Amino acid sequence: MSAADVEEQPTFSVIAATAAVGAVVLLITLICSLRNKSEEEDKSEHDANQKESIANGQKNASKKKEKGLVKSKSQPTKDTFSHPWLATSLKGHSEAILGVDLSPNGKYLASCAADRGVLLWNVKEFDQKDHKSVRANVELDHATQVKFSPDSRAFIISLANANTIRIFKMGKKSDGSVGNIVADSTMDFPKVHEADIISIGLACTGKYIMTAAADTSLNIWDLKGEILASLDTHQMQNYHAAVSPCGRFIASSGFTPDVKVWEVEFSKTGEFKEVKRAFELKGHSAGVYSFAFNNDSTRMATVSKDGTWKLWNTNVEYKKNQDPKLVITGKCPSNRPSRIALSPDGRSVSVATDHDIHMYMATTAAAEGVLKDVHSSVITDIAFDNTGHYLISVGGRHMRVFHNVVGYRATLDDLKERLKGAKSESLRDRLQEQIQTTE
Repeated sequence: MSAADVEEQPTFSVIAATAAVGAVVLLITLICSLRNKSEEEDKSEHDANQKESIANGQKNASKKKEKGLVKSKSQPTKDTFSHPWLATSLKGHSEAILGVDLSPNGKYLASCAADRGVLLWNVKEFDQKDHKSVRANVELDHATQVKFSPDSRAFIISLANANTIRIFKMGKKSDGSVGNIVADSTMDFPKVHEADIISIGLACTGKYIMTAAADTSLNIWDLKGEILASLDTHQMQNYHAAVSPCGRFIASSGFTPDVKVWEVEFSKTGEFKEVKRAFELKGHSAGVYSFAFNNDSTRMATVSKDGTWKLWNTNVEYKKNQDPKLVITGKCPSNRPSRIALSPDGRSVSVATDHDIHMYMATTAAAEGVLKDVHSSVITDIAFDNTGHYLISVGGRHMRVFHNVVGYRATLDDLKERLKGAKSESLRDRLQEQIQTTE
């Protein structure tokens, strides 16, 4: 063995040993790497499972919350309102009531709401504990106003989204009660108002329909949906409009401090002639929120932003340039937006502001009573029934029906005054009998 061979042998051994150690280290490193990767995957899977568990928990909690909300909606706060004058409360709508009307024959009350329904109520059941209603559905829309036809066999509504008029016909069941209420949406009036319709009316003559929008537009239609006349009220903004009970007049009030009244004229053969100015109610110093007629259109009541209500004698010969006469002025509790109602006989006035109703004697403007917190929501409308025995108020999903106690008092006072001046015995007996019946 040479010296060179002896020198190479230990070098080779060192190299071999180093390679072996490197292999072992590499193997250990690889094993550790695989183990760490496995641990990371396990951790990642654990984290994913934990996140999924949290998400599912939140989802379940959300579902429980939603169920709680639904339960709360289906179980509204119990209505506890009561008052000695209250005859009944009418409940049937699931959304806010937007309009009401009483049929000319005195049998029905119609109410429309945002729940896409129109409910018909029997007036004879007002004094009963339970009340049944007949529902008419408004397809793909909801009604904002409702008005009966003169024969009480049909009614019209204003549509919220379509912003036009739809006609419903009322059928009869085998027992004679109302049923099978139908409408043909293909016969809807054309949309012409740019602003939302705020008031509608149907003349007792059956000759025309009135619509008024929130701008200053007012239209007169025939029953087939053709426009007979279009007016600009020039009141900057319309607040309220109506057809008079006699069917001759239309009126509007708004931002300006007056109420404008026009006569809708027809020929003797029933053909439309024109709409011309009749008279104006001037005396308020601010905008007029609303107004109302008595049953024969000889009296009108107005309520204004100036904080007053007024009663007017409109039984004048306006064609001879006679102006309406102010009968009396009453003080309102505030100047906030209000609705006014005048009893059919013109003896009692009701003003609704916010949640309260204030009752007045029309002849003296004396405050006769306040109905506090009648509705949990702001009162949107009030009206007397055709007999004047009841006052109906609307707020939220409920309607209240009150006995017109102020009207009874006014009638009684009038009968007693007439008794004092009665000269014949038969008249005195008759008046005395009426007094006893009223008392």
